[in-house]
Amino acid sequence: MKIIIIGGVAAGMSAASKIKRISKETEVVVYEKGSFLSYGACGLPYYVSGLNDDYKKMIARTEEQFVNAGIEIHMNCEVVKVIPEAKNVFVRDLNTGKMFTDHYDKLMIATGAEAIVPNMPGTNFKGVHILKSLEDGFRMKETVNSKHVRNVVVIGGGYIGIEVAETLNEMGKDVTVIEFADRILKPFDDEIEKIIREHLLSKNIHLNLSEKMEELLGNDQGEVTGVRTDRSYYEADMVVLALGIRPCTKFMQGTGAAMLKNGALIIDREMRTNIPDIYSAGDCATVYHLVEEDNTYIALGTTANKCGRIAGENMLGNHIKFAGTLGSAAIKAGELEAARTGLSESTVKELNIDYTTAFVQTLDHAPYYPAPTPIWIKIICEKRTRKILGAQAVGYKGAVLRIDAFAAAITGKMTASELGMTDFCYAPPFAGVWDAINVASNAVK
Repeated sequence: MKIIIIGGVAAGMSAASKIKRISKETEVVVYEKGSFLSYGACGLPYYVSGLNDDYKKMIARTEEQFVNAGIEIHMNCEVVKVIPEAKNVFVRDLNTGKMFTDHYDKLMIATGAEAIVPNMPGTNFKGVHILKSLEDGFRMKETVNSKHVRNVVVIGGGYIGIEVAETLNEMGKDVTVIEFADRILKPFDDEIEKIIREHLLSKNIHLNLSEKMEELLGNDQGEVTGVRTDRSYYEADMVVLALGIRPCTKFMQGTGAAMLKNGALIIDREMRTNIPDIYSAGDCATVYHLVEEDNTYIALGTTANKCGRIAGENMLGNHIKFAGTLGSAAIKAGELEAARTGLSESTVKELNIDYTTAFVQTLDHAPYYPAPTPIWIKIICEKRTRKILGAQAVGYKGAVLRIDAFAAAITGKMTASELGMTDFCYAPPFAGVWDAINVASNAVK
């Protein structure tokens, strides 16, 4: 059997590796549009800022390692069309421009997502960047390290925008974030977002909300010089476009593949599309949400790797179902760390679930050990049963790992009462006799 995998970063290489571990005789061919395989794109902001001084640290496995495992790799090759009836793919070699076809028995789409670039003049100015691929990171790092770059404007206040803003702020850049919405980090609820926002403002990161970019301005040398919005003008030696992402699935149009409006391929819990023998996973596809009990679009590397692994097994004839995502995610924002899992309050409202919440401020460890720091935790529960639906936390230490405990509790369908009495570790340097998780859970009424 021959399996072709389109995309060689997270989901694709997880699938390829799993296939070869189970069935060495299965032929596995990978087509990757870029120049690198299997890297952690979430580390890009820290590579750009110099916190990570070697991009190779982001590469999980090298091309040579995959080849030695028996996987056939084709770099800088873009699949431009799929013909499901013939089980053929049309491929363009980006180095030579030549086109060729290949045949599969089973196919996996793992092409990920691309950064959204607005259709306006100036996006090609020197100094205007996106940050999605390793190649993007190389280009941005070169610009950041230019002596003339002082004023940086980041368009977008989501995860990537805030991560870039805070790392460049730590480098001493004057950073302004322009966000069209009235708040940053929309996956977080208001109570958590406000704490993060106020902390970033205290770090002299300018957060301009409810403001829309209208024009990128440049000089005669083709270099960006500023950003004009519907409210003001900002000088800019560098602009980062962090406006979100869209699935890379245009080449699947016309195949009959079911997609969401944003282009994400609709798959079942076994990673199958609606087309026989075509599977998908990662940022180009939907994912099953454990609490919503429905497909949604959440682009996370953790989910991509898990679903890629399952797709690899199922393409060999197994029928493993993905348990479901909780959308668990974390971010560093200055000295703060924040994380979330499960449903937010806004999502619970949209789903018309009768719910209750608790929002508490407590400490990361016992007050009778030096330097305790605050942790704020919000927990969302089903009102009648008090089953935990979601949780969010922000603090200076220990917030993210406590959200991991909430993720385990949601997966196990625990109630706030049960989690409130769970036996967590206690020692003054690490927690109070009632851990922050116990405190938040027991505050649910």
